[in-house]
Amino acid sequence: MNQPSNTPWWLPSDEVKQVRVVQTKSNSNFIIFAVVIALVAGALGAMVGRSSSTNIGANLVDTKNIVERAPDSIAALAARVIPAVVSISINSSSGSGFFLDSDGFILTNNHVVKSNNLGKITVELSNGKKYPAKLIGRDASYDLAVLKIDVTSAPTLQLGNSDNILVGDSVIAIGSPLGLSGTVTSGIISAKNRAVTTGDSSGESSFINALQTDAAINPGNSGGPLVDITGAVVGVNSAIATLGYGNSPGSIGLGFAIPINQAKKTAEQLIKTGSATYPIMGITVDTTFTGNGALISNQGSGITAGGPAAKAGLKAGDVITKLDGKSIDNSDELIVVIRSKNIGDKVKVEYSRNNVTREVVVTLAGSK
Repeated sequence: MNQPSNTPWWLPSDEVKQVRVVQTKSNSNFIIFAVVIALVAGALGAMVGRSSSTNIGANLVDTKNIVERAPDSIAALAARVIPAVVSISINSSSGSGFFLDSDGFILTNNHVVKSNNLGKITVELSNGKKYPAKLIGRDASYDLAVLKIDVTSAPTLQLGNSDNILVGDSVIAIGSPLGLSGTVTSGIISAKNRAVTTGDSSGESSFINALQTDAAINPGNSGGPLVDITGAVVGVNSAIATLGYGNSPGSIGLGFAIPINQAKKTAEQLIKTGSATYPIMGITVDTTFTGNGALISNQGSGITAGGPAAKAGLKAGDVITKLDGKSIDNSDELIVVIRSKNIGDKVKVEYSRNNVTREVVVTLAGSK
């Protein structure tokens, strides 16, 4: 069927050929903006052209505006960070990532690349060059993955210390939301240690002790860096909260990033072995429990025989209420707090048994 012409009357046909309708698929909705930009620009050009043809008898002074920006301005930070940020595409899905080192290792989210068996992974650099990528390893529990492309002298970013970031600190997020590469948004750290869990129909779940930010994060930002005012990476953008209705999730000012300290440890394991381990207590929790705390399940093997919890004297039916002094409200929060620790850490566990509060020390073991 012939489409009606969108050619503005003031543009010659050879200019219109450069105007594209950019369509980015996100839950069957389309963003169409290039034509609108062309129309506005064309209209402005037409008005300027008509005005300039009129002699108003004024002597206009030619001036040059030179804007000098501070080294720590958002513009200056973006200019330094963007070259190390990449766009990742697999079939019709897309995401972001960034170089870990000059040898071409790239950190991103597991949920960005887990469907790679359905198609090849393509990485696009900020300069527009595209490369096929190899999946080095991925870990669903922390929602992280490492890719590798065949380049030398790749631009890299400094990895900061996410433990030192404070609520209220300024940050910027860079990535490819809806396929729009090099997008920069700014905000602050809104909260730390947010227990964030994600899951999907494949049965894979992630448990993140996240940084919360109000910097706008949208589908496609996943895997991109969250950097502080020095340009150091403090987090890996991973998830957003939505209002729970409609088919088009987008930013409502509640974005979550994996702290870079955790991401760095996991990435090192993935590069070295192709897989990652995480700390465990050797218990199964009852996710249907509605009381305060995390209930060690009475069904099946709530306590792993010979595991850390069993050695410490915990039993099925115990309700864990604190871990290292942090209150535990539910089972997801317990898992998130444990995953934020290191294998071999000794943690103080406060629990209730028969309405009596007790405390033990548990040495965390590694997952197999």
